[in-house]
Amino acid sequence: MSVLLAAPIPNSRSIPRGRLALLAVGGFALLAGLTGALVLLGVGTPSSVTRLAGLHGELMTLGFLGTVIALERAVALARPWGYLAPALSGAGAVALVAGVPTIGGAGIVGGALVLLAVYAAFARQEWSLQLGVQAAGAGAWAVAAVLLLAGVPVSSAYPWLAAFLVMTVIGERLDLARLGGLATGARRQLIVALWLMAIGVGATLVLPEAGTRAVGVAMLAMAAWLARHDLARRTVRMGGVTRYIALCLLTGYAWLAVAGAAWALTGTAMGPAYDIRLHALFLGFIVSMVFGHAPVIVPSVLRVPMPYSRANDATLALLHVGLLVRIVGGDMAGLPDGLLVGGVLNVLAMLAFVAVSFVSAALELRRRRAIAAGGPPRAPLHDARQAPGRER
Repeated sequence: MSVLLAAPIPNSRSIPRGRLALLAVGGFALLAGLTGALVLLGVGTPSSVTRLAGLHGELMTLGFLGTVIALERAVALARPWGYLAPALSGAGAVALVAGVPTIGGAGIVGGALVLLAVYAAFARQEWSLQLGVQAAGAGAWAVAAVLLLAGVPVSSAYPWLAAFLVMTVIGERLDLARLGGLATGARRQLIVALWLMAIGVGATLVLPEAGTRAVGVAMLAMAAWLARHDLARRTVRMGGVTRYIALCLLTGYAWLAVAGAAWALTGTAMGPAYDIRLHALFLGFIVSMVFGHAPVIVPSVLRVPMPYSRANDATLALLHVGLLVRIVGGDMAGLPDGLLVGGVLNVLAMLAFVAVSFVSAALELRRRRAIAAGGPPRAPLHDARQAPGRER
């Protein structure tokens, strides 16, 4: 997974412009989706953007996250045709915002189909369980996009959107857990949870109540598995960016457990239960994964450094504080302003993370250029001894 750098870092000739353009399109979807979130929260916005409220979920999950995930996979494949996946999904998001839903939906479906072809290309090189899990997630993206294109309410498509993102994350974490020495029994436990999620998501098409609850049980099992087997349990004891990444992951797993409990206990209930189900998962778990994977993924995609600073900790704290205010104060306690305040804090946390990422990367590039030009080096923004590696 990746995170958005909203604009090009000035005077950097090493940044691949095509990749940056695709990431910028994903960033456009993010900004449009966050605008839709503010409309849903009741924040005063121009009347011209009120229709983005109905597109909020699709733009955030498929327009933004789908585009950046597909871009990262295309970079890893290193074949030109692979970039069709983020190009199609990004163009589809733009078309949705422009008010052309049929073209937009078709573009997002096309992006999912190309991403499946990307995973098929990987499979021809080497098949693995983690690859199969991520490919299953891409299949869930395709089904969700087809449902939305057919006019199915977004509330019915959410289980498929959840499966897309959860399976993508699980596949990535499974790969790293394997590096730490994963026992056969642990693999089987995870496979059972994954099959339960797949069956539950499929069942939501005919038995939405039972299917949703089964997905919740699967999430609970996955959260327990991640908390026990993920390398973040060990790396959280380290310092700097390594500890920050581990904190993102572990807090995200806690929110996955909250989401699982909410899905299992409330089923398809609407109102506050619906809000808890969605935002504990998509904000608490998924956005935490975005924050945590960005320091590793962004440099590999854009060839720019993304140093860690204490500001990263602040944005992570803001995300979780806002979500707690929203769920505990707004949904559970019913405080009038809890939902509004918590939601606005979450939007600010995501925007702040984008800004912090951009500024820290720009300053680090300037420092490196000064060294290359023979000028006095500036102090780095992070401890180089804690630079992110494969074990995260």
